[in-house]
Amino acid sequence: MRIFGLAGWSGSGKTTLLAALIPELTARGLSVSTIKHAHHDFDIDRPGKDSYRHRQAGAREVMVASARRWALMHELRGADEPSFDELAARMSPVDLLLVEGFKFHPHPKIEVYRAEIAKPLLYPDDPHIVAVASDAALDAPLPLLPLGDPAAIAEFILAYREAR
Repeated sequence: MRIFGLAGWSGSGKTTLLAALIPELTARGLSVSTIKHAHHDFDIDRPGKDSYRHRQAGAREVMVASARRWALMHELRGADEPSFDELAARMSPVDLLLVEGFKFHPHPKIEVYRAEIAKPLLYPDDPHIVAVASDAALDAPLPLLPLGDPAAIAEFILAYREAR
């Protein structure tokens, strides 16, 4: 499975770009899945729902399934957070796995950079960043992609993917 990521500081627009890239890539015939790393406690379930009650009662995994979708929730119950590779291995095979976050994993990434965030660029310290998507003119030794043009960024990802 090919993996390609977006890295950047909070508020830089990674999620917005990812949501715009998915239809660009699927329109070109690719099957696409995503993994997003959250740095905080999150929950996709709601109190009062049966699945929530199952987890609260101590279940390690709870699967919810319907005719439209299924979801598997896994409680770590004090175990270590799984590595990126362990999580990716649980994903069904697709043409492209897009990753938001996991900035220290060695997969190819585009840095999403907004000048207004006023944070340092990540690419100088990450050899796996292969381009920068920005709303500002930058003097970088990497390809500079227009942050507001998801079609151009999708083309870059496809070209990069084909070259590897």
